[in-house]
Amino acid sequence: MPTTYITHEGDVLDAICARHYGLANLPQTLTEVLDANRELAALGAIYPSGLIITLPDIETQVAESTVQLWD
Repeated sequence: MPTTYITHEGDVLDAICARHYGLANLPQTLTEVLDANRELAALGAIYPSGLIITLPDIETQVAESTVQLWD
């Protein structure tokens, strides 16, 4: 279920996404949040207070770790 976030004066999208989703896959996360909130692109980088942003559910992909015995 998507979450809503109400901005504070000076919020920026990458910081909001990093706090909510973490730093892993941040470029993909930003793209998906912008897709869910198309109006954000017209507002510039720094948001005013009181703006409602929808934070969609995003499946994070965990990278498989591999072990190499010899190079």
